[in-house]
This record gives sequence, structure tokens and C-alpha cells, in this order.
Amino acid sequence: MGISIWQLVIILGIVILLFGTKKLRNVGGDLGNAIKSFKKAVKSSEEAEPDEQIAKKEDGRIIDAEVRKEKDETKS
Repeated sequence: MGISIWQLVIILGIVILLFGTKKLRNVGGDLGNAIKSFKKAVKSSEEAEPDEQIAKKEDGRIIDAEVRKEKDETKS
């Protein structure tokens, strides 16, 4: 009861007739740019995470710390 290849071809043909190839190309490009931007944002946030959490092991003890950046209020 799945969709056959011929049914997919007919649906694709109807979509092309309704929207046209230029509009579909623009939608595809916009979608590609959105995915690229999302991946870039995820990658930059993953690189920032290790600086925020620091865990060191000294003499069998685990020292856990969180680094926070404070705003310099003297530079107004």
C-alpha cells in the first residue's frame, strides 16, 4: 500500500505545473540557506560550551566551576 514511483512522478508533475520551476528553485535555495545558517549557529554554540563548564580533578577530588562573563559597567 505504498506510493509507487509513477504516483510520485505524477505528483511532481502537478507541483511543477502549479508553481513553475523558477519558484521551486527559489524555495529550494531559501531552504538550503536556512539549513546552512542553522548548522552554523549550532556549531558556534557547541564551540562556546566548553569554556562555560570547567571540571578538574586534583588529588582524587573533582572541582567543578562555571565561568561567567560580567559586563564592565565602567565602559559606558
